[in-house]
Amino acid sequence: MPQDVQFALPFPLALSPDLEGARLRNRNWVLRTGLVQEGRSLDWYASWDMPRLAAYGFPHAQGPMLDVCTDAMAFFFVFDDQFDGPLGQTPARAAVVCQQLIDIVHGSAPGRDACSVAFKDIWARSADGAHPAWVTRTAHEWEYYFATQAHEAINRLRGAPSDMESYLQVRRGIAGTDLPLSLGECAAGISVPASAFHSPQLRIMRQAAIDVTLMCNDVYSLEKEEARGDMDNLVLVIAHAQRCTRDDALAAARREVEERCARFEELAVQVSAMCAQLGLDAEDRAAVDIYVAVMGSWISGYHAWQTETMRYTSAPRVIPSHGPGYFDEVLPS
Repeated sequence: MPQDVQFALPFPLALSPDLEGARLRNRNWVLRTGLVQEGRSLDWYASWDMPRLAAYGFPHAQGPMLDVCTDAMAFFFVFDDQFDGPLGQTPARAAVVCQQLIDIVHGSAPGRDACSVAFKDIWARSADGAHPAWVTRTAHEWEYYFATQAHEAINRLRGAPSDMESYLQVRRGIAGTDLPLSLGECAAGISVPASAFHSPQLRIMRQAAIDVTLMCNDVYSLEKEEARGDMDNLVLVIAHAQRCTRDDALAAARREVEERCARFEELAVQVSAMCAQLGLDAEDRAAVDIYVAVMGSWISGYHAWQTETMRYTSAPRVIPSHGPGYFDEVLPS
């Protein structure tokens, strides 16, 4: 069972003290926006415990900032499940639906569907008061996230895993794991100077944080995704490319994670000297240090949540493996 695979991630785990408050506020939010309906949909959603994911992944956040992060996590997973059905087998339709959400980032009015309403609210709250550079960068990250949904649909129709490079280009998009890192910056109230943000150290560390998160997730969600014909999964990609057994592919996936964690730690040691060479003042250096901690918290927090959530451990008993991973459609038909 992939859920039994262990990853030794070298990052400390913490929990926001505002978890219970976030849990109540998020429940009200998903119902108010229509993202989740009362009854079995709400019960199934509640079992995922998205507030715990946010409290783990953003342990420094409380109140409104934790709420933005929690609501964003809810949006990611409910939205993602909408592509488990017919929409995920129709690339052209997926592209049209997602373009409407991309347009919201660029100032268009939202549609009336629940996903549009929820996303508009998340985008407005996260961008309110944020640094213009953060808004510009994060707008592109949302665009990438939405645009790649159609390419995942193309890969499903192909019926075979792609090569590693192509897989990563699509998977990094549909995973959206650069967005939690950006939300973490916002929640921490920091603005990382561009000269440091785009340093080789921080760029490679950010990519490692993105890849570790999605690669671990691919292992834990393997059975769920394979049953629905998803192709963009690290284990399937490795098994197909190397023509190896499932156990060998899982072992190779673990090595991919371990190598990225080791690289992250190696580069983290260089960050202080890099900041000094750039002549950053104390405030900017503190922002960089917090940013490094944000990335580590997200890696450890997401991993802790995904090993606990019923979304993966109980899915076969709640949602038929051969059908859509949702009870209600919340995107326009």
